[in-house]
Formats: sequence, structure tokens, C-alpha cells
Amino acid sequence: MNTTNIPNVLMYATATCPYCINAERLLISKGVVINKIRVDLQPELRAEMTQKTGRRTVPQIYINNKHVGGYDDLRALDVAGKLDTLLNM
Repeated sequence: MNTTNIPNVLMYATATCPYCINAERLLISKGVVINKIRVDLQPELRAEMTQKTGRRTVPQIYINNKHVGGYDDLRALDVAGKLDTLLNM
């Protein structure tokens, strides 16, 4: 990874969500550090997430302040070869 352009990754998640776990695994495999917001521990932040994204489900992922969606969206970006570009890799 290009260390001069470290991506800012924010993920709203819960501890037991399998999609959150898979998203985290995919991002970690790319060498990314994730700023994770646990909405199960801070329910008031779920309301913030819903207001920002228009979605109630987790995970909700932002890369460099761009909302990319949930795990399925993240995986689709990876399969299409676009995730590395978004991550500045």
C-alpha cells in the first residue's frame, strides 16, 4: 500500500453481524486500518448512521468519506477491481 495516501475507512458495525465480520476481513486483507463504530454498543450512533446513509443495516462503510454501502457493495467493488483504486493501492 502507498503509505503517503493511507485510506480513511469508517465502518458502522455490530459484533455479531457476519457481513460486518466479512467486510472487516476483506479490508484487513488489503492492509487497511478500520475505524469501526459499534452501533450495538452505542445505539445513538445507529440513528446517526441511518440519517447519513439512509440505511438501517450494518455494515455501512465509508472509504475516504465516500459511502460505498454494505458488505455486498464492498465485495462487488473488489470483484470488479475497483476497491484497490478506492483504497489508493
